[in-house]
Amino acid sequence: MKKAPDRDLLPEYDFAGGVRGKYVDRLAGGSNIVALDRDVQRLFPDSAAVNAALRALGKALEVAQGGVSKARPAKRQRPGAARTGS
Repeated sequence: MKKAPDRDLLPEYDFAGGVRGKYVDRLAGGSNIVALDRDVQRLFPDSAAVNAALRALGKALEVAQGGVSKARPAKRQRPGAARTGS
């Protein structure tokens, strides 16, 4: 039995050679997809805008809390510097 064509798809969309679930393992392996509400999407049109806003918020939180955020990466040690046992 042949499936009826989907009326929402335009004729030039051809998925005949497509592979179902081709990227599902990659997506399940680790993804940070976040769905934004429409009003927020207008404010932050791309990931660069979202990242800039979150970094600014993070800095404001650090200042408000009077310290350094736990999310800040550790300082890199200079090559050849001896490690201390602390």
